[in-house]
Amino acid sequence: MTTEKKVTGFDAKKFLKTKWTPRTEEVPVPDLAAFFPDGAKAAWKVRGLTGHELGRSNEAAERNRNVAAILEGLASGAAKEQTEAVKELLGVGGSTPQDIAKRLEHLVLGSVDPPCTPDLAIRLCETFPVEFFQLTNRIVQLTGQGQLPGKQPPSGETPKSAPASPSDTPGGDSSTS
Repeated sequence: MTTEKKVTGFDAKKFLKTKWTPRTEEVPVPDLAAFFPDGAKAAWKVRGLTGHELGRSNEAAERNRNVAAILEGLASGAAKEQTEAVKELLGVGGSTPQDIAKRLEHLVLGSVDPPCTPDLAIRLCETFPVEFFQLTNRIVQLTGQGQLPGKQPPSGETPKSAPASPSDTPGGDSSTS
């Protein structure tokens, strides 16, 4: 008769105690080299998103529609052209596809270096759409791979103690006097 150790499954305690770090990657952006310091590698560092950030990104299109509707109501007395211009400046115009709104949020949240503002994300989308899609695709891929277990704290190994110090009691050890 053989005794086999039964595998019990997922170790929830270990999972919950683990420190996690987002996956990061430098994505080459050679067409943007003119905007990096001379001699610096033209690369944009991105990271995977958390579940909360992913949900926030997925809701970006809905938020844009809501803001556009609010602006429409606030500017109801203004000329339609002015209202549309304000919406486009804020990146919430009705012409922004849902996928782009989501990707704009991905880039803002997932950029490590350089940090990315909404204005920068919009400008990059407009002027370098291929790089914009490469960066956001990589953010989505890193997100899908999950985070990496971080460095674990030391196992509790006790450091070696220093040699005992001589007694400060005059005349030596007080127990022998």
